[in-house]
Amino acid sequence: MSYLHRRDFLALLSGQRSRSIASEAPLEPALSPALENLFAQRSANPPTSGLAPYTGPWTRAEVIHLLRRTLFGPTKADVDYFLSKGMNQAVYEILRAPYSPPAGPVNDYNNPNFTDPQVPFGQSFVNAPLNPLAEPYRIESVRGWWLRLLLNSGRSIREKMTLFWHNHIPVEFSIVPLGSALYRYNQTLRDHALGNFRSLIRAITLDPAMLFYLNGYLNSRQAPDENYAREIQELFVIGKDLPQHYTEDDVKAAARLLTGWRTDGFTTTFSPFHHDVGDKQFSAFYNNRLIKGRSGPNAGAIELDEFLDMLLAHPEAARFICRKIYRFFVYHDISPEVEQNVIEPLAQIFRSSNYDILPVLETLFRSEHFFDPLNRGAIIKSPADMTVGLFRCFGVQIPATADLFDRLVLSYQINLAMAAMMQHLGDPPNVSGWQAYYQRPLFDKIWITTATLPKRAEATDAMVFTGIFGINNRIAIDPLTWAATLTNPSNVNALINESLELLLGLPVSQEVKNSFKAILLSNLPDESYWTYGWMLWQNNPNDPTLSGALRIRLQAYLQRVLQMEEFHLC
Repeated sequence: MSYLHRRDFLALLSGQRSRSIASEAPLEPALSPALENLFAQRSANPPTSGLAPYTGPWTRAEVIHLLRRTLFGPTKADVDYFLSKGMNQAVYEILRAPYSPPAGPVNDYNNPNFTDPQVPFGQSFVNAPLNPLAEPYRIESVRGWWLRLLLNSGRSIREKMTLFWHNHIPVEFSIVPLGSALYRYNQTLRDHALGNFRSLIRAITLDPAMLFYLNGYLNSRQAPDENYAREIQELFVIGKDLPQHYTEDDVKAAARLLTGWRTDGFTTTFSPFHHDVGDKQFSAFYNNRLIKGRSGPNAGAIELDEFLDMLLAHPEAARFICRKIYRFFVYHDISPEVEQNVIEPLAQIFRSSNYDILPVLETLFRSEHFFDPLNRGAIIKSPADMTVGLFRCFGVQIPATADLFDRLVLSYQINLAMAAMMQHLGDPPNVSGWQAYYQRPLFDKIWITTATLPKRAEATDAMVFTGIFGINNRIAIDPLTWAATLTNPSNVNALINESLELLLGLPVSQEVKNSFKAILLSNLPDESYWTYGWMLWQNNPNDPTLSGALRIRLQAYLQRVLQMEEFHLC
């Protein structure tokens, strides 16, 4: 799979930017011959590397690849920091960064048109009773709170893993009408993100938001509800990758087993009266396992634990989760070679660690396969990766001076931009998650359509030129402040080389770099013009003429770079 083919694929799509968005079906992939060639190249020459520890060079290229996949974009400071650590220590720190549960969301939504009658401005609403008029505001507050955690995720993979688990075990914010329940669901994902998968799936099974989302709170012996019983097998633990998989009778037995769990939106309780006390017989897929029916206050917990033990005892469970991790962090296509050399040994590690998540991630991110050149620049960034990575790379922060409501408005604007690109935090299209992580054969190519590609360009242009506006604050890329963080910004070649290394998923030719140089030099022939201008500004940082001249050139440069096809790859 050559760089040229990947680049041509995206270049073809970029030519669609001028077409009318209104005339396009928002989810229609922009297919092209280059896309077909991309799949053919990768399928014909899949990487044969495996999970042996990576022993190659540890240069900026390897550091940037690791950070692009495990964090939300590489910052220069992060690259410099991890370059000095070595690969093993870098992976260790990213996976084991200190963690304390973040403070929860608060009422930041009171405004001239609405006042929450139960929660004072600035106070937590996570224990407030249901208020139908307030809940839409509370839900947006949770969404904004989550976005800000992504933006401030630092050098830890935890927030990216929280997003991974949200996609894998989703609850749609638009369906669950209680902001506090959605907050607790999101925090459950975060608390378990790097822990034990069995503990995570058990916690989510009894989570109030999940019980509401998939009708578990209605499940009773009189009317067993099969929604969660089906999805936990098909989407959350086992999957349907095998020719033979769970049966409809397995779904019915699981639904009966899960009867009796009830929630008020804040806590989960078990009602023995609503529980089916009969035996639950499972199929040959589960070795004809019989889970004895129980009665009494502990019946639901006992049967649930036996059910989870049964699911995780199946060898396909570990493979299924490892494939999902692989597609999220490495590449969408799992060839027979990858299945044999990567997925199967990862699954063995997963099972032998009693389904702890860290050993799987640590082995994968330290492997020669992860650092294989064929796996670099091979993923199209999700809207979250693109947007959050853009903010982090350029050091854009929601101003500390913004009051709570202005902070919410700014967060809301960012979330709207991501939604326009087809990834609204908290609202994947359905219980399967976002299509780009599972829909064959396109997978991540689904992110790029004739509707979404112009939205990406609009978002980057806005951050370079106009910014995003709240009530009293504006956030935007400050090109001068950003350029000053680079190693040698007074040298036009050094500035271009270092910034492209950080911003683009693939290298570009010297011809392309020369075109960028012409932008920064305003087509002047001598590179010293840039050096002279930069030094003049550094000696006179408050001179609006000097700063303006540099800013205009950097804005034109960044606009071009951020609309390049390579910027959308990681």
